[in-house]
Amino acid sequence: MVVLDEELEGISPDELKDELKTFIVYSYKYQHDDGRVSYPLCFIFSSPVGCKPEQQMMYAGSKNKLVQTAELTKVFEIRNTEDLTEEWLREKLGFFH
Repeated sequence: MVVLDEELEGISPDELKDELKTFIVYSYKYQHDDGRVSYPLCFIFSSPVGCKPEQQMMYAGSKNKLVQTAELTKVFEIRNTEDLTEEWLREKLGFFH
């Protein structure tokens, strides 16, 4: 079971890194080069460090189930939360164009 822990509004990707726990679903305002604006739903996850193999398997299974259930297509893993910046997210989203 995945439980919504907290819902934040008006937060930037740079501020988001302080909130990253395990899973985050983030609606990002993306300004395209041609002026269009879209709001991709991004699933960002951080792998727990130091977990037992059984816990890692449970984590991976719940992550995959959440991605499938919510039909998330923009799925990004981040190892170091300090790397979570607007530039990082724009670079990741750039692969979807």
